Amino acid sequence: MARRKKFPPARILGIETSCDETAAAVVENGRLALSNVVASQAELHAKYGGVFPEVASRQHIKVIDTVVEEALAQAHLELGDVDAIAVTRGPGLPGSLLVGLNMAKGLALGSGLPLYGINHLEGHLYSAWVALEGDEAPAADASGPQFPLLALIVSGGHTELVLMRDHLQYERLGGTLDDAAGEAFDKVARLLGLGYPGGPAIQAAAEGGDPAAISLPRAWLEDSWDFSFSGLKTAVLHKVRELTDGHNLDVGETRLPDAALAADLAASFQAAVVDVLVGKTLRAAEEFGAAEIMVGGGVSANAALRAAFGQQAGGRPVHFPPMPLCTDNAAMIAAAGYFRHAILGQADSLDMDIEPGWGLA
Repeated sequence: MARRKKFPPARILGIETSCDETAAAVVENGRLALSNVVASQAELHAKYGGVFPEVASRQHIKVIDTVVEEALAQAHLELGDVDAIAVTRGPGLPGSLLVGLNMAKGLALGSGLPLYGINHLEGHLYSAWVALEGDEAPAADASGPQFPLLALIVSGGHTELVLMRDHLQYERLGGTLDDAAGEAFDKVARLLGLGYPGGPAIQAAAEGGDPAAISLPRAWLEDSWDFSFSGLKTAVLHKVRELTDGHNLDVGETRLPDAALAADLAASFQAAVVDVLVGKTLRAAEEFGAAEIMVGGGVSANAALRAAFGQQAGGRPVHFPPMPLCTDNAAMIAAAGYFRHAILGQADSLDMDIEPGWGLA
């Protein structure tokens, strides 16, 4: 296990606009969020059944000034009171990323503060280090999750296993070959007529269902650490067609014969996803000698996933972010920025550009 390290104190302003959340936060010493402001566009995109990129970028432009101002105000700070600015550079929607990056560049240029371009997935990893203001603050000598750390990132567009041997050191072990877990939740929720976003909708429906009611496949891909959920999604599609004679499958208006069937399908689908995510993560942790596990990204808020890790981890610590930091937020970007500022100290140039397809490792 890596020895605990001490890093210099610093406050980082984080900005996140990779998709449809306009977010800003101030994080102290990479551990405590002094503020965390998120302007969600979920209701705006619900009528499309997913994020509409042009609408998302326009909405970011409308609210980003206010969101940043509110983040500083909640932290009781002026811009000159922070030590650096961190902003999501990628991956994400190009138009959305540009809004956040240009805002951060303007603030850095006007204030002279160093600027750090952060990988969105790196942010999800560091979400587990952060406590929210009002929660129990981390002890001064606490360093957060311990290395080597096996991380599972499960967000809307990403399902990846990453080994961290120390801060800012990433070895990608595997990832999704098709649909990410979050995408599968959204698509299956639409098939079942449950609405958007799919994760919370599936979880709510599954609470009244039997996870063993309907047999659905698990793609274990035994020879790799990769994931695949397209076959599972297709199996749900075939089951829905069987139960509805194929009606109303194009516009998310599926109506199963009764609510109990929808609940059973939701529960069975959720159980299949959780089985694979937990099973492969625990096996990888054992294979690579990970001291601890962390799970981040929007799907990490799923109650069944959290319960399964708690029941099956065998005493190995499993870290989840606070619920508000599971979905996209700027506190995680600020936390990642803190460790880049404290360890590397080399800021990015103001001429850096977005990286919509940026891989973590």
